[in-house]
Amino acid sequence: MRNILPEEVLISAIANNLDGLRHVAVGASSPIPGAASLLARARSKGSMRISLLGSEDNNFFTDGAKEIFDVAGEGRMDAFFLSGAQIDGEANINLVSIGDYKKPKARFPGSFGSGYLYYLVPRVILFRLEHTPRTLVKKVDFISAPGFSDKNVYRPGGPFKLITDRCLFDVDKKRRCFRLQSIHPGHTLEEIYKQTGFNFDVPNGQLPVTPIPDADTLAMLRGSVAEELSEIYPAFTARIFDV
Repeated sequence: MRNILPEEVLISAIANNLDGLRHVAVGASSPIPGAASLLARARSKGSMRISLLGSEDNNFFTDGAKEIFDVAGEGRMDAFFLSGAQIDGEANINLVSIGDYKKPKARFPGSFGSGYLYYLVPRVILFRLEHTPRTLVKKVDFISAPGFSDKNVYRPGGPFKLITDRCLFDVDKKRRCFRLQSIHPGHTLEEIYKQTGFNFDVPNGQLPVTPIPDADTLAMLRGSVAEELSEIYPAFTARIFDV
């Protein structure tokens, strides 16, 4: 059996946080969350419904992304994925610009529906492949969607986890901060401290290593999941799974 790739560790770690849910939706340009959702559905033996934007085989929406907002508003979406050019220690995300808003150093497509979905989806998993002080910052330059809200604000949704290419963070909603949950194989706590621009909590005792997928999970991932994912992400599946 060939070596386990870092992408496979990420996919497995995300899928572990989706088990038992009814409906998971995945936005565009998200091959790793998409693979994780397909894996979680395969393990559910069909009890989970997934919606992958851009897919014809795994998307029950008929009116594009607009239906995502209806489904979320009706409470029929259990998990969604959000990212950002910047994510800060209070789980705020920035999808708009870097630097001064009037004279930005960089400008991005915009927030789209991130604020709305962040408020309504119970289990929002933040996902960022570049774990550096440039992306995980002390305070975002622009808040596209806030991580937390005041107690008088109706908000059934919010951040659940933050996963990067280096580690997995849990969310402490009472203290409004991240808590390191596990470090991916090949990385260290010293590295996480150095590459993270915000403060985070670390549990006492030995910090767990993110589990690698077992043989059954790998067989499923490299088999049926890779085949399904290749419909919308052929370049990714060819590179990772040789499909």
